[in-house]
Order: sequence, then C-alpha cells, then structure tokens
Amino acid sequence: MDNEKKDIRWKQRFQNFEKAFLLLERTLGIKNPSEAEKGGLIQFYEMSFELAWKLMKDYLDELGFTVNSPREAIKQAFQSGIIENGQEWIDALEDRNLTTHTYDEGTAEKVVSTIRTSYFPMLRQVYLGLSKEVKR
Repeated sequence: MDNEKKDIRWKQRFQNFEKAFLLLERTLGIKNPSEAEKGGLIQFYEMSFELAWKLMKDYLDELGFTVNSPREAIKQAFQSGIIENGQEWIDALEDRNLTTHTYDEGTAEKVVSTIRTSYFPMLRQVYLGLSKEVKR
C-alpha cells in the first residue's frame, strides 16, 4: 500500500473516532444518568476505545511500524510517545473486554466511574494529539 492510502486510512479512522469520542463526551455531561444512559455511556466508551486503538494502529502503520493487536498497538504507541500511560491503556483494554461480556449494575457503576476519572481523559489525550496531526 502506498503512503497516500495509509495517510488517508488513519485520517478516515480519526473521523470515526472523533464522532464516537464526542458522543462519549456529550453523554458524560449528563447529570444523574439513568440506567439506559449509563448503558449508552459504556457503549460509547467501548466504541471510542475500539476506534482509538485501531486509529493508533493505522497511525503507527503510516510511521512504519507493524502491529496486529490492541495490546501491540498500545505498547508501540506508548514507546512512540503517542500515549502517556501504557499501563492505564492495558487496564482499559481489560475493562473493555469485561464490559463486553458481562453486565451487572455493580460492574456498570464501577466502569462508568473509571471512564469518567481515567479512561475519558486518556482518550481525550489521543483525540487532542492526533487532531493536530490530522490538520497537517
């Protein structure tokens, strides 16, 4: 694949990530969310996280790195300075896997709290950093 197609791929992925990220951001602004809104918040987080690691994978691909899994993308993104806290991203990956396969109110409350305090700021860092790169 030539460089122009790689460049276009990660920029298209960024547009999809941006949409999911902004939905998550908007949903986090709801005060006292209902159970359904919490479910939506978790879903928007899952979408944002999935698109974030794929965005990092595509961006790393353009930089000449080859990664094939979320864990590899996270490790290389950390080594390349795209993300600041690699362990937090690994924790987010594990939580994302947990929420995808399990639902109970206690888990949902814990995950919503962690999304607010840790995972959303982590996603925001990727959003802000790569939004600068998209404009180049």
